[in-house]
Amino acid sequence: MVFGSRRFWFKLHGWFSLPVWLLFSFVCVTGTIAVMSHEITWITNPEARAENPKNLPKKSMVELFKAVQAQVPDAKVTRIMELEPYLVTAVFVNREDKPPAILYVNPYSAKVQEVNQGLTFIGFMRMLHGWLLFPWHHHYSVGYYLVTLMAFVLMGALISGLVVYKKFWRCFLQPKLRLNQGIQAFYKDFHRLVAIWSIWFFAIMSLTGIWYFVQAVMWHNEVPLWKESKPISQQVMFQAQQKSLQSPDVLSAALKRSESEFKNFQPKMISFPEHNRDYFRVAGTEGAFLFDDYSYQLLVNPWNDEVADVRKPSQMNALQVISHIADPLHYGTFAGLWSKAIWFVFGLLLSTMSITGFLMWSKRTIIKPKKAV
Repeated sequence: MVFGSRRFWFKLHGWFSLPVWLLFSFVCVTGTIAVMSHEITWITNPEARAENPKNLPKKSMVELFKAVQAQVPDAKVTRIMELEPYLVTAVFVNREDKPPAILYVNPYSAKVQEVNQGLTFIGFMRMLHGWLLFPWHHHYSVGYYLVTLMAFVLMGALISGLVVYKKFWRCFLQPKLRLNQGIQAFYKDFHRLVAIWSIWFFAIMSLTGIWYFVQAVMWHNEVPLWKESKPISQQVMFQAQQKSLQSPDVLSAALKRSESEFKNFQPKMISFPEHNRDYFRVAGTEGAFLFDDYSYQLLVNPWNDEVADVRKPSQMNALQVISHIADPLHYGTFAGLWSKAIWFVFGLLLSTMSITGFLMWSKRTIIKPKKAV
């Protein structure tokens, strides 16, 4: 039977990678860089570092908010986001007659170290890797679909490769890498050795990538993952005491509600209301393993401080859980710098594998037939 033959699976393994070799390699390389984009930013931009030579205690989001109001009086804060412990806190602002900006605020001194009015390196790498900078139209991007389809390519290459290389587990016990028998033998051994030791990594990348594809289809068809809360009623607004949504007291009240709702809650991001009938959105973590930093969320009515919605892992369905563990697994952020370093190394190996696989295929199918002619 042709489907059971090793030759069929060998050809299938090649064709899973080769028709989209350049795109697949590009996605691998950009994803590898994106994993360490925070660390690269720390190395290349001194203003993005959260230095603390005086060993000051970390300031709260309310204190940072007050500091921004004092140093940039015309700024209207739209979001506050904590990054890595060694990076500044990002404060997103709008200002009159100026483009939107991101303020780099030192979380210890509360000093605004930089006003970034362009695209950050972190954001650029995520966009380049995530959707190839293709534009978004009506909840979908062609680039996002192209990138997520690579997950099926990787899964197909993994399955067909395991069928082709029988008794692959021998590579764990007897690894072989020939260095003195020609470049083709080296490519073959390197490709096989890296593939076997990276099975777990390929499985994670392909499964999370397939989820991103499913998520893209849901976005495209406007299928909500969460039930959206209704806008605040005008009656509640009229009955409440009028407040400024840019007031530190209003922000402090929203944060206090989140801290009372969750135990050991660490706020990581707070989004300000976009209009008078919108909510404060507070997102953070309680340190749940594998869940991202935004798996605990609270929607707070700014007019009466009532909680409109609570989201936490214990109340999530299967798809909601996957949506909050996919990023930590895909980018290796679940255990800090150590897990990201491992993901970076295996990302480099995956990128190299795509290149060596193409070189072996080209020599076998292009160079040799020409010599035969």
